[in-house]
Amino acid sequence: MRAISIIALILLVGSGAWFVTTGNDDSSADRSDDEAQTALVARRDLRATVLATGVVRPMVGAEVRVGSRVSGVLQRLYVTVGDRVRKGELLAQLDSTEFAARVTQAEATLENARAEHAYAAQEYARAVELREREIIPDAEMDVMERQRDVTASQVRQAEANLDLTRIQLGYTKISAPIGGVVAEVATQVGETVAASFASPTFVTIIDLARLEVWAYVDETDIGRVELGQRALFTVDTYSGTDFEGTVTAIRPMAEIQDAVVNYITVVEISADHGKTLRPEMTTTVNIELERRDDVIAIPNSAVRRDRNGTYAFVTQGAERLRKNIQLGYRSREYTEVVDGLNEGDRVVVGTISQ
Repeated sequence: MRAISIIALILLVGSGAWFVTTGNDDSSADRSDDEAQTALVARRDLRATVLATGVVRPMVGAEVRVGSRVSGVLQRLYVTVGDRVRKGELLAQLDSTEFAARVTQAEATLENARAEHAYAAQEYARAVELREREIIPDAEMDVMERQRDVTASQVRQAEANLDLTRIQLGYTKISAPIGGVVAEVATQVGETVAASFASPTFVTIIDLARLEVWAYVDETDIGRVELGQRALFTVDTYSGTDFEGTVTAIRPMAEIQDAVVNYITVVEISADHGKTLRPEMTTTVNIELERRDDVIAIPNSAVRRDRNGTYAFVTQGAERLRKNIQLGYRSREYTEVVDGLNEGDRVVVGTISQ
């Protein structure tokens, strides 16, 4: 009899517990389990982006291979790799002995031509006086005039030849066409350079202030990228710095690597935050497609949907309340809440145990 009483008591207690649990199912609040994770409803700046890898490249004209326009022996080199140079600064000097001799020869030729012209001009002036007195015939007068004109032409030719030899002498001094950093030295002192169809390269100069980023955007995303969009990118050497830029060009030809089609999107760097970027640095680029500033937002994992609409669970003490919400803009991690939640609420994120 005692055993029967104990069994009845156990059944009664179990029945009472089942009643309490099912009774809470009709309530508008659910008990939050201890493992539920929550997030604060706060104002955020949201943006949708296209993620791409890229590389830092010099702009057009920012990388110059400096060569020689005349042949000769490299007599002196004034720079080495890593040196900073200014525009017009002397980089190298070729042996100028031959070119200086050509200038001297051209100067002598010019002096001779001027003397010949002066003599021809005097002869023509005498011929004019004699012709007025009808002492010489017209034919001789024509010869004198022609001689004067020929010598005048020879003077101009000698002057042009002197200018040319002086220019060639100037080519033996090789100056920097742009300011920047010497990236490569290709010729050493004592080597003979031959300038023919292509100028031999002495040094390569890169202007590190004129760099851009080539972002390789996947073909599935390129349709959403437009000129003028803001871009943020990082490089491995400055992992904590977000560099800023603007999309300035989208190249029409595709780059195909390992059967993956990408399009080069050129990003002009607008803020380097005082850091030194260098060509060929690998970048991770985020191109902003759309932006919402200072909006109430919750993590994407807090947004829930069923046949009755879109909602989120808000915690109040040990309870979680269902709140119907109206959504706006959605980014990669957060979703804008237009209505239904207040700043400072705490919402449940992730999977909820029922």
